[in-house]
Amino acid sequence: MNLSKIINNSRLPLYHQLYDIIVDKIENGTYHENDKLPSERELCEQYDISRATVRRAMVELEKNDYIYKKQGKGVFISEKAFEQDLLSFYSFTEEMKKVGKAPSSNVIEFETIKANAKISENLKIPLNQKVYKFTRLRLADEVPMMLETTYLPKSRFSGLTKELLSKKAMYDIFSDKYNVDFEKAEETFKATAINSREEKYLEVKKDSPAILLKRFTYENNDVIEYTVSVARGDKFRFHVVLE
Repeated sequence: MNLSKIINNSRLPLYHQLYDIIVDKIENGTYHENDKLPSERELCEQYDISRATVRRAMVELEKNDYIYKKQGKGVFISEKAFEQDLLSFYSFTEEMKKVGKAPSSNVIEFETIKANAKISENLKIPLNQKVYKFTRLRLADEVPMMLETTYLPKSRFSGLTKELLSKKAMYDIFSDKYNVDFEKAEETFKATAINSREEKYLEVKKDSPAILLKRFTYENNDVIEYTVSVARGDKFRFHVVLE
């Protein structure tokens, strides 16, 4: 198919041809992230099609996360979702660096609490044992990506502070300050929706799709980290190879 013009006698509907043309321009680099698309009128004139055809193509492009709309400003190219490979242990900081983005974290909450029944079960520690609980907003190039709440046994990470977490990646702290020997990590994934609290920090509308992740990190068969994360559904895709 010629991806530079609309073919009227094609079996492919006109809106789908326009969809393919715009997707091709995104994928070949003609359009870049956050570029503004031509207006409906401009697209109608450029491809000699109706506004109804343009609007149908825009609906499909938005549904598949290729574009987003700004009220009163127009239609823009979406940022690419980050694809995370699940074949090996990974950290948010290192993975963002690999794709050329600048990772950062804002420590929103940091406190020491007593393990309740749920935390005790997840960390495999006695009830009421002291635990660090902290919540971090994870960003890439200053764009909110994920909200994480982490629980760590205080006995293993004595002396951890909010200031240290604000300056250094958590897994670097684990390795450099506490000599952690990572054995493995387990993660579970579940579809969820953004709630009111997450809406505030992740800068997406309430009830937007998201991914709920739960991570258990092990050292010598001991759980040393339990983290619950909410990742923006428009920013993450997860990849695994089954053999």
